[in-house]
Amino acid sequence: MPTLDVDHTDPDYRTWLKEAVRKVQADSNRSADTHLLRFPLPEHWGIDLYLKDESTHPTGSLKHRLARSLFLYGLCNGWIRPGRPVIEASSGSTAVSEAYFAKLIGVPFIAVMPRTTSAEKIRLIEFHGGQCHFVDDSRTMYEESAALAARTGGHYMDQFTYAERATDWRGNNNIAESIYRQMELERYPCPTWIVATAGTGGTSATLARYVHYMQHDTRICVADPENSCFFEGWTTDNADARSDCGSRIEGIGRPRMEPSFVPGAIDRMMKVPDAASVAAVRALEHAIGRKAGGSTGTGLWSALKIVAEMVAEGRRGSVVTLLCDPGDRYLDKYYSDTWLAEQGLDIGPYAEAIDLLLETGNWPE
Repeated sequence: MPTLDVDHTDPDYRTWLKEAVRKVQADSNRSADTHLLRFPLPEHWGIDLYLKDESTHPTGSLKHRLARSLFLYGLCNGWIRPGRPVIEASSGSTAVSEAYFAKLIGVPFIAVMPRTTSAEKIRLIEFHGGQCHFVDDSRTMYEESAALAARTGGHYMDQFTYAERATDWRGNNNIAESIYRQMELERYPCPTWIVATAGTGGTSATLARYVHYMQHDTRICVADPENSCFFEGWTTDNADARSDCGSRIEGIGRPRMEPSFVPGAIDRMMKVPDAASVAAVRALEHAIGRKAGGSTGTGLWSALKIVAEMVAEGRRGSVVTLLCDPGDRYLDKYYSDTWLAEQGLDIGPYAEAIDLLLETGNWPE
């Protein structure tokens, strides 16, 4: 097998590298911080619920932060090279964001994804110049991505391994630092709980590590959808936990315990039925007039359950969760009654539970 001899001191490469890093960092400078939205709750409860709206990033999701960090990490490690493709295993939003950054620095991008990925995400990846490589079984994405990188001489970004490493969790304008800065003038500036969802696990790791590093009293809860092994792995302390099928909630839930998921850093996990996730995003649209993706619903359902617990205990404080991406990417899924029927999902009982909470402060048994 031929040896690939690469001279990292080559002046042309070093010039390209400096320019690529500058372009990625400049993207951060051009981007204002994302908004912190309030979800309306009865004033007399003494509880405030917020959603960090990550859908306003240039590529429309929380994954824009991750993709930027992964590109800087890959560039500074010498892994991303001019003219060679970047390859990622992704169910959609990360691939959209990585396609954007690949185009920004002028390298090809290939997304390896399940064939069931939403049509809108596929369109966005291609809009940013990326290619889509489909697999029938989401559990084969990792191996296919690595094999594709080997065949093309490209770099497999591997978000599921490097998400928690690429982000500076101590600060440097990460999502945790941003939340606390925006909360400074609120009546309960230190959140009682922050609720995240996990795909790679990188966001929950960043939030939890930052909380511990800054010595805040905030607790971190991770909400996990059906057909994901994170909850089982966390509750049984089993690093080899597996799920037999893929998640219906795009962007979160995994069939294996990912290297970037850091179970010991978080305080609590909740298993959320997919029908509850859909009911929650529809309740969000009714409450604030914004459509969001299913992962937002998974986190919001758990946040509302925590709010109900605080009401029952007479506790005051604030809860923060994430609006991960916009709902217009999922009009044919989470906002389609036809899709719900095809999936056998009945959101009625979960919608009633949310209505009961918001009307009476009670959560059904």
